[in-house]
Amino acid sequence: MSAAEAVPALEILEETANERLKRTFGSWFWGSMIAATMLHFGAFAFWPELTTTDMSFTSEELEAIELPPEIEIPPPPQQISRPATPVIAAADIDEDITIAPTTFDDNPVDDLPPPPSEVASDISAAPTFTPYTVAPRILNVDEVQRAMVREYPALLRDAGIGGTVRVWFFIDEEGRVGDRRIEQSSGHQALDDVALAVAEVYRFSAAMNRDARVPVWVVFPITFQVR
Repeated sequence: MSAAEAVPALEILEETANERLKRTFGSWFWGSMIAATMLHFGAFAFWPELTTTDMSFTSEELEAIELPPEIEIPPPPQQISRPATPVIAAADIDEDITIAPTTFDDNPVDDLPPPPSEVASDISAAPTFTPYTVAPRILNVDEVQRAMVREYPALLRDAGIGGTVRVWFFIDEEGRVGDRRIEQSSGHQALDDVALAVAEVYRFSAAMNRDARVPVWVVFPITFQVR
């Protein structure tokens, strides 16, 4: 046999990779199936037994709510009737009718009652209104301010607590203060007490009603604040 005839014989005997895969596929397939089956049986045999958890639940008993009784809405009130339209009377009035003049001759003053006597009232007893044209003035503002700083409670001042106290002053004809009363509280009893103490320092000018001095009740605010 020549060399040229031997070459085709070698090509026929050579096996490709695809052919080898087809030839060994059955062995690999069934071997894999057997191995997987054995692995599963081994897992089931040695794996711990699994149990289910009770996931049931109970529902609470529903409580029926009693509805309030139905409210009956009353009907709207009846509409108020309009007033009747005024009608001008058709009576004839005599234009010559006149009213008799009133004179002292026809009405003598001898029988008239005496005029009421003036009763002097003490206005210092309680705050009351007295007419005046010139209001009283504070004469010692600097002294009052020093008294407010001196009397301001340190505990309230350090805490930043302040307030305004409205105080009634009764001022007589000479400008002297005869009485002091709280008209409106500050909300703190300590400040109210201090305000009455400071009120004793006030000095005023007399109030005037035209050209006469008059006693009056006036209200002045006393304010305590931290600056």
